[in-house]
Amino acid sequence: MKMREYLRDKILLLTLHMSCMLLLAGFLHATGYELQYYLLILIFWILVLVLWMGYGFYSRKCYFQELWKTLEKMDQRYLLGELMPGSHRIEDRIYKEMIRLSNKDVIERIRQIEDEQKEYREYIESWVHEVKAPITSIDLMCENDRSGCLLHSECSSEAETKRDEHQNGADFSRRIRLENQKIENYVDMALYYARSEEVYKDYVIRETNLDEIAVVVLKRNKQYLIQNQVQAEVDCKSCAYTDQKWITFILNQLILNSTKYRRKNGAKIWIYTEEYTHNHRVRLIVKDNGIGIREEEVCRIFEKGFTGSNGRKTERSTGMGLYLCKKLCRKLGIEIAAKSREGEGTEMILEFPVSSYLSKIRSCRES
Repeated sequence: MKMREYLRDKILLLTLHMSCMLLLAGFLHATGYELQYYLLILIFWILVLVLWMGYGFYSRKCYFQELWKTLEKMDQRYLLGELMPGSHRIEDRIYKEMIRLSNKDVIERIRQIEDEQKEYREYIESWVHEVKAPITSIDLMCENDRSGCLLHSECSSEAETKRDEHQNGADFSRRIRLENQKIENYVDMALYYARSEEVYKDYVIRETNLDEIAVVVLKRNKQYLIQNQVQAEVDCKSCAYTDQKWITFILNQLILNSTKYRRKNGAKIWIYTEEYTHNHRVRLIVKDNGIGIREEEVCRIFEKGFTGSNGRKTERSTGMGLYLCKKLCRKLGIEIAAKSREGEGTEMILEFPVSSYLSKIRSCRES
C-alpha cells in the first residue's frame, strides 16, 4: 500500500476537514478574531490531522504487510480467513468473519467435488476390470479357433475349397484378435488415466530388468507388429529402479506409436539402454525409422489432445497416449523427451534416476 493510494481512499474525509477549516476561518474572521489567532488554530488542526493520517497509514500498512506474509507462506490460500491477523477495527473483524464463512463453503465444495471424482474414478476402475474379462475371452476363443483350424488342415485330406475356408476362418480370427488388442490398449489407457492422480498408492519401486519388460511388450503386440511388417531389436543391458507395471504401460504406448507412424517399407524399432555412471542414471531409448514429426510439433506432442499433422493423416488418434506417458513419468520421477526429424524417424528417451545408495547395494551384491 502506498501513501498516494491511502490518501485517495481518504479523499472524502480530507475534503470534510478542509471544508470545516474554511468554515471555522470564516466564522472567526466574521466575529472579529485577529488573523494570527485563527491561523494558529488552523495550523494546530492541520498538524493533528497530519499526525493522525500518518499513524493511520502506518498501522494499515503494517497490518496488510503481515497479511501478505501470511498469505505467501500458505500452501492452501483459501484458508486465509482462519489465519488472518487480529485487528481492533470492527470492519477488519467483519471482513475476517465473511472470508472465513466464504472459505468454509469453498472447502465443503472442494470436498464434495473430490468425493464425486473419487466415486467416478472407482467406477471407471471397476468397469475396466469387468470389461477385461470378455476381452480375454474373445482372445482365447480366437486362439482356440485358430488352433482348431490348423489341426484340421493337417489331419484332413478334404478338398482345396475346405482348406481355403479354414484359412479364411484363421485370417478372420487373427483380424478379430488384432482389433481386440486395440480395444484392450484403449481400456488400459482409461484405467491408467483414472489412476494417474494416485500413482503413489499403486506402485513399488524396485530394480527392474528393462530387457524383460521390452520382450513382454513386444510379445503382447506381436500380431500388430507382424501385420504392419515392423521389425524390432532389443538391447537393454541395464536395469532401472522403477515400477514394473507402470513402465510396461509407458513402453507399450511408445511401441504402439512407433508402429502407428511407421514407414511403408523396412519399418524397424530399436529398444536399447544407455547407462551413465557419473550421475547414476539409466536411459531407455525407443527409436524408429518412421515418418517422424515436424520440427515445430515436437515440443507439443506431450500436450493433452494434441494429434499433430501425422495424427490427422494416418490412423485415428486421440492425442492422449503421450500425454498420459508424460503424466505418469512425472509422477514416477522419470524424465521423458523426444527427438525427431520428419521423414527420418523418432527417438523417445526415458531417463531413470538411480540413487547412489541403491547403486552401492547393487555393486556389493555383484562383488
